[in-house]
Amino acid sequence: MTINSIRSKKIRNILYLAVCLLNIETAQASKKLYVGNLSYSTSSAQLEQMFAQFGTVNSAQVIEDRITGRSKGFGFVEMSSDMEAKAAIEGLNGRVNDGRSLTVNEARPREERSDFGGGGGGYDDKGRRGGRRGGGGGFGAMDSSSNRY
Repeated sequence: MTINSIRSKKIRNILYLAVCLLNIETAQASKKLYVGNLSYSTSSAQLEQMFAQFGTVNSAQVIEDRITGRSKGFGFVEMSSDMEAKAAIEGLNGRVNDGRSLTVNEARPREERSDFGGGGGGYDDKGRRGGRRGGGGGFGAMDSSSNRY
């Protein structure tokens, strides 16, 4: 039986609305958290253990440098509910772990960005290379101060 097979338009609309509400509730059930100022020796497993005391951890990941594999000192944890995420924020934000005061807050959505990092130096208004406005570029790496995943 599908929603479209029901003859009554009123019942069909009610069922459709119920399905939509369930989808919205499911989509909002888990919360992704940003965790900053981690010790460089903290592993993803340790991060998961740290948050497990506040509820079910769906995922925990310490962000590592692509080239060296070394921790960047921040990570992301996904809790299974809003309530658990709030409890984790209240319980861990500002708490000292391995001599470092943790920053824990709700992660913001990642911003759109190009694949090539920042722009190059170019020329100034007098035809000289580089100048104050020039710059490196890099690999478009994540910035730990941006709280973006």
